[in-house]
Amino acid sequence: MSKTLPTILSVSTCAQSQLFTIEKLHLRFSNGVERDYERMKNHGRGAVMIVPYLNDDTLLLIQEYACGTHRYELGFPKGMIDEGETPEQAANRELKEEIGFGAKTIIPLKSLAMAPTYFGSTMYVFIAQDLYPERLEGDEPEELDVIEWPANDVDGLLDNADFSDGRCVAGLLMAQRQIRVNR
Repeated sequence: MSKTLPTILSVSTCAQSQLFTIEKLHLRFSNGVERDYERMKNHGRGAVMIVPYLNDDTLLLIQEYACGTHRYELGFPKGMIDEGETPEQAANRELKEEIGFGAKTIIPLKSLAMAPTYFGSTMYVFIAQDLYPERLEGDEPEELDVIEWPANDVDGLLDNADFSDGRCVAGLLMAQRQIRVNR
């Protein structure tokens, strides 16, 4: 079913911080109704998340402080795409920064809209295989703990209270499906 997109009548900045710009959009829908919406301004390049397999039996996760929940969360390496990088290059860089491994094989899974009702940024999700040791300095304020997790214990990871990031859950399930298809 195809609908006509609303017409954007005006865009203005209604709030700004060091990290986010919030825009107010005044829209007119095809039925004539006008409405104001707010969204976080998209700053462009997107982000990556990587589901790294140390080997066929072992996933690598990181334990990282999450300001939003004010606790340490278990998840997959992720980060912003730097200027001039492809998503694949950013994925390999983030692996080196966060878990101390590069990947000879990077398999694209899907690009996700992180919160499409109010945020236009894209996250590219990958599987990383054929890992080799290589470390780059990252921008984290403290060393990240790298956690080895049995690849066949998906249920245990999903049941783990510290594994709660919806992007990581989606990435895990997509990676498991991809691995099953390729076996």
